[in-house]
Amino acid sequence: MITCPSCQHEEMYGTLFCSECGTQLTYLNPSPTKTAIYPTETQAGVGKDIEEGKPTQRPHSKPLSDTLISLKIMDGGTIIPLEGGLEFTLGRVSGNQPILPDIDLTPYRAYEGGVSRLHATIKIEKQAVTVTDLGSANGTRVNGRKLAAHTQQSIKNEDILTLGKFKIQVLFHL
Repeated sequence: MITCPSCQHEEMYGTLFCSECGTQLTYLNPSPTKTAIYPTETQAGVGKDIEEGKPTQRPHSKPLSDTLISLKIMDGGTIIPLEGGLEFTLGRVSGNQPILPDIDLTPYRAYEGGVSRLHATIKIEKQAVTVTDLGSANGTRVNGRKLAAHTQQSIKNEDILTLGKFKIQVLFHL
């Protein structure tokens, strides 16, 4: 994560402009990694508040996956961990677009590779990891097989996603 020097808003590393105030962020170093601590499970959906020791209910909790996933940019070898959620939008930032992708591929020459602003999503579920093309202009492929727009496709460890001509390898860390 990087922190905007003007408004202190946190953005994903690689973001060019702060989504809150518009300040240019390309020259900033990443902020220190933060570790989230979740309550321990004592009953289904009930945990203990870490500070007070009181039982708490986690509202809207989603099932947590045991699998950690990273994306390896094939041109250059950069590895991007998927952290902080169970669904990630892949794309690039351009101009004043109102909805930004969770994973901004702009710094990796995504425009030249034909990546759309909101190209695809990766969803992590207990039983499977899936990718869905979001109706992108240049399509999404899994190991060379083109996906139909808005249709989920299961992906496995070391599969190659191609967004337009931009190649990413999916890595599961068990």
